[in-house]
Amino acid sequence: MADEELNSLLEPFKQRMKIYHSAEDKNLSRILDASQKRITSITGIESTAGDDVYDELVLERARYAYNDQVEFFDANFLDDLLSASLEHYEPGDDSDESSGV
Repeated sequence: MADEELNSLLEPFKQRMKIYHSAEDKNLSRILDASQKRITSITGIESTAGDDVYDELVLERARYAYNDQVEFFDANFLDDLLSASLEHYEPGDDSDESSGV
């Protein structure tokens, strides 16, 4: 398990949270992984390096999770989540959908 890859946002998260030790790195990395999956499922944005909006949402959700307040994240960041979703929205092909009456 020593070779387990840690999340790429681990260092920025630790800096933001003022965590200066490495004892929690694996746990923090799992929190960041779960936050990335959740933000991707809400917004449709894939985890890409350099997308500041995506990274900020992941870090904020991870902060809430770390402080056992994750249930408040969606409501508090609803506007940001919707904006990110709309900004990255790509219309799909509707030909597979059956026409309604």
